[in-house]
Formats: sequence, C-alpha cells, structure tokens
Amino acid sequence: MGAWVSVAFIACFLTVACAQKPSPDELRRETAQATSAMKQDTKAVVEGVREGLKGDKRLDLNDASRNELLDLPGVTEERAERIIASRPFGSTDELVSRHILSETEYARIEDRVRVGKPSPNK
Repeated sequence: MGAWVSVAFIACFLTVACAQKPSPDELRRETAQATSAMKQDTKAVVEGVREGLKGDKRLDLNDASRNELLDLPGVTEERAERIIASRPFGSTDELVSRHILSETEYARIEDRVRVGKPSPNK
C-alpha cells in the first residue's frame, strides 16, 4: 500500500511540475489589462470623491420640507413646524436664539444644517 501512495504522490508532483506556465508575453498582456482596469477604477473613485466634496449635503433650513426636517435627529413634528413658521433664518444658531431648539438639540444637528437664501416660491 505504501508503494501506491508513493506512486500517487509522484504522479501529483509531476502533474504540478509539468503544468504549463504562461509565457512572458501573456504575463505582460494580463498585467497591462489589470493595470488599465485599476486606472479606470481609480479614476471613478476620484470622481466620486470630487463630486462628494463639491456638493454641500447639509439641509438648508430656509428651504427644507417638513419631511426633510423630520429626518434630522431629535426634530419632532412640532419642532419642524416651528422651524418652517420661523423662516427665514440668517444663521443656523438662530434655532437656539429664537428658542426653537435647546442647545443640546441644536448640537445634534448643527453639522447637518445650513442657511441659504430662501427660494422665491417659499
């Protein structure tokens, strides 16, 4: 039985050792394809980051809908209505100075909101 194991081992070794290796030209072509794909992926990531940095994703207090305001942490229906009724805002901290939100409530959303010019239709 030991002889059969040895023969099987040698057969496996020879099969692996004799396996055809890719030629240098094939390796160059595959490397070039992989490099090209990586460059395209890198360009796509850079464009995505660039787009993300361009846009100000913070919610504009002067234009936000009731539902958008309700998506902010801690903003209740009553608070959303008070924000809408108190428009326009000159700065985000007016939410505290006008007693619409407490300082603690404002601290939870201050990095998510901004103040822009109100739209003419609002």
